Amino acid sequence: MTRTRSRVAAASVIALAAAIGLSACGGSKAGDDTTSTSSESCVDTSGDTVKLGLINSLTGAMAISETTVSSVLHMAADEINADGGIMGKQIELVQEDGATDWPTFAEKTEKLITKDCVAAIFGGWTSSSRKAMKPVAEKYNSLLFYPVQYEGLEASKNIYYTGATTNQQILPAMEFLKSKGVKTLFLAGSDYVFPRTANAIIKLYAEELGIEIVGEEYVPLDKDDWTTQVSKIVDAKPDFIFNTINGSSNVGFIKAYTDAGLTAETTPIISVSIAEEEAPNMGADVTGQYAAWNYFQSVQSPANEKFIADWVAYDGPSDVTSDPMEAAYDSMYLYKAMVEKAGSFDVDKINAVSDGVSFDAPEGTVVIDGENHHISKPGLIGQINADNQFDIVWESDGPIEPDPFLEGYSWFPEATRDALVAAAG
Repeated sequence: MTRTRSRVAAASVIALAAAIGLSACGGSKAGDDTTSTSSESCVDTSGDTVKLGLINSLTGAMAISETTVSSVLHMAADEINADGGIMGKQIELVQEDGATDWPTFAEKTEKLITKDCVAAIFGGWTSSSRKAMKPVAEKYNSLLFYPVQYEGLEASKNIYYTGATTNQQILPAMEFLKSKGVKTLFLAGSDYVFPRTANAIIKLYAEELGIEIVGEEYVPLDKDDWTTQVSKIVDAKPDFIFNTINGSSNVGFIKAYTDAGLTAETTPIISVSIAEEEAPNMGADVTGQYAAWNYFQSVQSPANEKFIADWVAYDGPSDVTSDPMEAAYDSMYLYKAMVEKAGSFDVDKINAVSDGVSFDAPEGTVVIDGENHHISKPGLIGQINADNQFDIVWESDGPIEPDPFLEGYSWFPEATRDALVAAAG
């Protein structure tokens, strides 16, 4: 790519960053956070239990995805308790419903910290929910474990990100498309921070890879009618659709896509939010479509075989596993390992020893980066088969180290990074 084209692409992304229209609420590295704490912790671990908070959307548009995340966190806690707990203390869970409402996530996070006195919180899905919880966790110097892939450009000393950041999911998906000979790409996303920021990054990388973006459309997260937007996809005739839609809005998108006569053979989709849990609930056949994740139920490993068997035996809402579920499961075990390495439930002591803490997870061994609070993860591309499982068709050469601010990529200019961080909040 010429230097002129690079500058033009960066300028267009900076303009998009301004259009995102979200007020900044911090994008510092984990070690650089300067948020002050406003009160002493009320966490009490003097007895034989420790309280942990769960906050998941059990109602609303995101319940289709978050209910099973809540259930697998309960399973992990039950397993840990059966094995003696954390430092000999039994986990007592306090569950809250975020209700797919970002102010509710903030309100319930504050309740869990100040009223229920939990030692850590696990949950959230959308970036809007995470960004609602982030300042609350920082204000009270509490810990939040966030289990879902996201747009990157964030790190906090009060959050551990066990889902993928951009260079572990979005960029591998683009590299896969390039390897497939894709020349044109249409972007379809929900209208909030993750899809808009992810697509800004996708457009820059597409320039680098020589892929033309032939359209970009968004629909609000709580809306399901994609008819108008899909008609634009039909007109654009892209080689592939990159789907950053979340929640039940995917059902509306797939319906409009199918009604328009589009198929996996003519206009395939690669998604970053449709997993084993969602695939059979799309209301149409999605065989042949693709998804980029870091875990699939089809991963072959003893740890995954046990995870699947334990989940099937557990009284959960489904018998399939998925990437966000697995990342949430990992988060509970990583927390246990950090606490026991620190010999304390104190947040600052946990952070001081977190670097290098690992867990032999179903996806493979994951390791915490103590500087940015993300974890190493393999990159995987799966294609949906007739059983709504994913056949792995591409995988990275080993675990990918997290780079949430894409500092290792020359095509991502510092000015663009700063603009997107400020816009995303």
